[in-house]
Amino acid sequence: MTKSKSHGVLHWKLQRVSAIAMIPLVIWFVSSLISTLINGYDQSVNWLQSPINAAGLVLLFGTLYFHAASGLQVVIEDYVHNEGLKIFTLILIKLLATLLGVLSIICVLKIYLH
Repeated sequence: MTKSKSHGVLHWKLQRVSAIAMIPLVIWFVSSLISTLINGYDQSVNWLQSPINAAGLVLLFGTLYFHAASGLQVVIEDYVHNEGLKIFTLILIKLLATLLGVLSIICVLKIYLH
């Protein structure tokens, strides 16, 4: 197997693993979100100050941004034919995913540590 094929297989596997990991995380998050929103702001802050809930959100954000960047990378590689634009877009996607992931985790930690 060539290096590019093995890289493609690894990328495909990582994208599938991140998708599978997001299933329980999203189910947990949506059910928790519904129950905490009903109880109001103070209960929502208390919910996020739990170590398990804060860790779950950090895992969700990390997985979500990784999965989104991986999926967008495949689309860009398949459909953008201008090499310069392709490289620029791939770098921009990775930078935005990293920035949004870090900002999301900082927000969770700020509430958790307050």
